[in-house]
Amino acid sequence: MESLREWIAALDAAGELVRIRAEVDPVLEIAEITDRVSKEQGAPNRALLFENVKGSSMPVFINGFGSRDRCAISLGAKSMEDHADRLREVLDQAPPESLMDKVKMLPKLAAIGRWMPKKVRSAPCQEVILEGDDVDLGKLPVLTTWPDDAGPFITFPLCVTQDPESGKRNLGTYRLQVMGPKVTGFHTHMHKDARRHLGKAAERGETIPAAVVIGADPATCFASVVPAPPDVDELLIAGFLRNKPVPLVPCHSVPLEVPATAEIVLEGYVDPNDLVTEGPFGDHTGFYSLADQYPRFHVTCITHRKDPIYHTTLVGRPPQEDCWMTEGIERLLLPVLQKQFPEVLDYRMPFEGVAHNLMYLKIKKSYPGHARKLMNAIWGLGQAMFTKVIVVVDDDTDIHDDSEVAWKVLNHIDPERDLQFTMGPIEVLDHASRAACYGSKVGIDATRKWKEEGFTREWPEEILMSDAIKKSVAARWEEFGIS
Repeated sequence: MESLREWIAALDAAGELVRIRAEVDPVLEIAEITDRVSKEQGAPNRALLFENVKGSSMPVFINGFGSRDRCAISLGAKSMEDHADRLREVLDQAPPESLMDKVKMLPKLAAIGRWMPKKVRSAPCQEVILEGDDVDLGKLPVLTTWPDDAGPFITFPLCVTQDPESGKRNLGTYRLQVMGPKVTGFHTHMHKDARRHLGKAAERGETIPAAVVIGADPATCFASVVPAPPDVDELLIAGFLRNKPVPLVPCHSVPLEVPATAEIVLEGYVDPNDLVTEGPFGDHTGFYSLADQYPRFHVTCITHRKDPIYHTTLVGRPPQEDCWMTEGIERLLLPVLQKQFPEVLDYRMPFEGVAHNLMYLKIKKSYPGHARKLMNAIWGLGQAMFTKVIVVVDDDTDIHDDSEVAWKVLNHIDPERDLQFTMGPIEVLDHASRAACYGSKVGIDATRKWKEEGFTREWPEEILMSDAIKKSVAARWEEFGIS
């Protein structure tokens, strides 16, 4: 899909969109409606397009990724496993050795070339250009989502910055608290790429240019939240998901490029030394993140389509839209994890773990201590380092069934023996850690224990009915008159 508009049309055609024509208030009311829909409280879970928003001429689109099916539709696939299979094919390509191997690689290389972003000269996102006194964030229908929020927050901004030394681009989603007609907070955590850019700028005594994209195509929106390594351009990930390049246009007033088909672009700069109190904010953990000091984003120019649509999201206690995006990322990145650790059969981050509190890891255990080796490996991987609880189970456990996981774990562990504690970095939003961004984590080895691991007793067999009896009873079920 090339744009937010095509995204909306695709969801509408699939019966996954509800248009709301009654007037709605962006202060709390839209959030309450969306929260009820996300949790299916009185209505099916659908994407929502609010066409009559109090105080603004712009419609508001929300919950576009808010289910497994909508994630797949939005990214042009039957399921996220389709994209994972494509990624697995790329990762499985061995370096070519012979001339014939190199020839066979050419189509693959050509496909990768098609994922690189391409530059265009003009774009829908610049049909209207506002500068000077015309810059007014108050014209956007920015939501206030929870009662104790410090104000309205732009919650699905695609923030474009670049490393002031290398010039490498980063696309990240960092919430922006609107603090005036031309100013927002710029909430980027110490472990994020944009924060590193700001740190380098501070050392050089510089500000950094920034552009904020609102309402891009779905693949670009999704790619902006994928925890990519620092040297991987998120727009390349978007190109992979689209299977074609993201068209980029130079910004009007800053030396950056943005997706050409976006709805709205805010241009300006961030001064790393110009700090302001930002927050509190009702966050995806289901608790308010506390007020803290963050840099200001000074908006010097706004460009947008002639009739822009404001794209946003609601975060709060699960399930919300971000939960389904996290599941999509989890499915997409499974081949990457398996490339590093082939013994990993599957992994899962339950919604209640809010992406960093809990991970189930299903492995083919091959040697004593295998589970502990993988716990430590996960804690050494990028943003996976924040995982507070890792549960490792054997290959006969269905990790997508919480009841089975709980049953197996509670039956398999001797707590003193099988829990491994460690200290390390903690997600900044974790309010329970002993210090900001630092605390303890635990790994639970719920695999069957081997004698080499100090287990000298006999491990019992799980109770299972024979397949023959299962089939026999199933065939005669109506005879029993139970149903």
